[in-house]
Amino acid sequence: MLTGCEFSAIVGPQNSFRINKLTPSSISAATGPSTPTKDRDLPHYKANESEKSLVPPERPQSTPFPVQEINDRHLHRTYYHFDDDNDDEMKDISVEYIKLPTIKTGCAPIHNLPNEIHEFILDYLLGVRESSALAASSTGKAKFIRSALRHSRRREVSQLALVSRTWRRIIQERMYRHIKIRGTNSHIDDAVIWFKHHSHLKSYIRHIDIWFPVFQQKNTNLDPTIRIASTSDRSLLSFYTSDDYTIPVSYQSPSDNSTLEQVFRFIQNTFDNVCILTLEGGDRKKPPMVRYFQQPHPQNLLPELSSVRTFVCKGQWNIIRSYTDFENLAKALPNLNEWHAFYSKPKSKSYLSMATILPKLPYHLTHLNICLEADYRQEAFIPEHAKKVRRKTHFCIEMARAIPTLEHLAYTGRICHEFFNTAALISDPRETRLKTVDIVVKNVCRPSVHELGWGDGSIITDMKFISAFENLVVAALRSLGRLAMIELLKIRFIDLESQIPGLNPYFQYHKDKCTGIWSDSIVESLFSSRPAASFVEKPEIIDDLKIGQIFANASFNRNRPLCINVSHYACLVSGINIT
Repeated sequence: MLTGCEFSAIVGPQNSFRINKLTPSSISAATGPSTPTKDRDLPHYKANESEKSLVPPERPQSTPFPVQEINDRHLHRTYYHFDDDNDDEMKDISVEYIKLPTIKTGCAPIHNLPNEIHEFILDYLLGVRESSALAASSTGKAKFIRSALRHSRRREVSQLALVSRTWRRIIQERMYRHIKIRGTNSHIDDAVIWFKHHSHLKSYIRHIDIWFPVFQQKNTNLDPTIRIASTSDRSLLSFYTSDDYTIPVSYQSPSDNSTLEQVFRFIQNTFDNVCILTLEGGDRKKPPMVRYFQQPHPQNLLPELSSVRTFVCKGQWNIIRSYTDFENLAKALPNLNEWHAFYSKPKSKSYLSMATILPKLPYHLTHLNICLEADYRQEAFIPEHAKKVRRKTHFCIEMARAIPTLEHLAYTGRICHEFFNTAALISDPRETRLKTVDIVVKNVCRPSVHELGWGDGSIITDMKFISAFENLVVAALRSLGRLAMIELLKIRFIDLESQIPGLNPYFQYHKDKCTGIWSDSIVESLFSSRPAASFVEKPEIIDDLKIGQIFANASFNRNRPLCINVSHYACLVSGINIT
């Protein structure tokens, strides 16, 4: 234990003492202090004759602090030497100070740590990095692509690249994982030059976002390529925006926008590992459509991007307006298996264009996310653009024709029971691949014949809307018999202005467990399609519900019930008054 330590003997009158008799039996098992001290000696007795046979007693394990604290760098060790001729007196007794060596631990360089440790450190500082593969989760939840991979404080994060070479690589990999470039000729040319001089950054790109401006400054005295000043320089902008010094700025349609052919050529020649492509078409009144080719010709083809698996289209009306447009993009993305389509504003043309595309989806496209109306507000009556769509086609039937090739479907917009009826009719139970369905209902399309007492709004106090929502759920449950692979079914209505958000109707089926609205017809349809399925609990009784008035506690407004009887909505027909 003391090998390698320095011993220094200090002998003097103050260290010498005598005792009359010392035998092994007189050494107590509790020799030494019960608690460690720095000034008190810890004696060990050793006789000359029996120095091999005499073993110092050990402390019981239950006794705390069995060993002197290591903090005391000088341990006092006392030796008692017995005289062979005279047992009554001891010879010289010396106290030796044992000086423990100080272990010098050098600081290991941070670059010697494993890469996994560096990743964990940066995950702690910056947040866990999301995967760009964006594979479907086991629960099949709808995935909304956002700019999560782009860090919100990129300039501050870039300073961490100066810590070490290892961090430089990791930080650059995180920052360049998702890049966003303006879809103009000048910015595309700048990007080409940048990556030409920084070729090592090309392999980090996984998600590229191209956005096309819909406005351009009309004042030619201002350079359109000037970027917004940094945070430290924005104080200078107050001078130019003062009353004494103003610059009139007007806008016009952009003239420097790139074509999709130029954008795809740039991606094809620069990035080999990109797997997510986002195109943003923008939105404005009478927006210009993004051009596909510089010289339009029926036989023109876009450059092929074989590495892209996910295509995100925001402001899709400015990019895809017909099946021909989608066909050009589909040919350029031969390995596409996931498509996210987002429309900025509800338009009748959006429904009509998607109605021509959905029945002809390629077989390798298995994940579909469509958002046609996402304002999440109730409707007092059906708007005019929805009536135009209904007069030309039944969108629900056209969308159902895409079901045989899909595995995951997420949809936000107008829908009715005909969607599930048609999907069940054209699907083969032995070949169906649909596993998850997530629907956010804007309104349930139905006839609005006022003479027959039918309304067309989407308000929870309107029993006609609640009945139509119930019919939608019943049709969905009946289709489970033929859509045999479905594991998750979610149908919900969202009203952000509702006085009682917990009563917004919804239904969820997940692995034979159901929650949401309840009625006899729903239970009957569920039992006929999935006999093993059941509701997690019986219909919840709302606290004190009277006609047009509800006495609900605060927790009821925050938490939605797991099971709601459809008949409870009949008590709200005359309005809602919460007390």
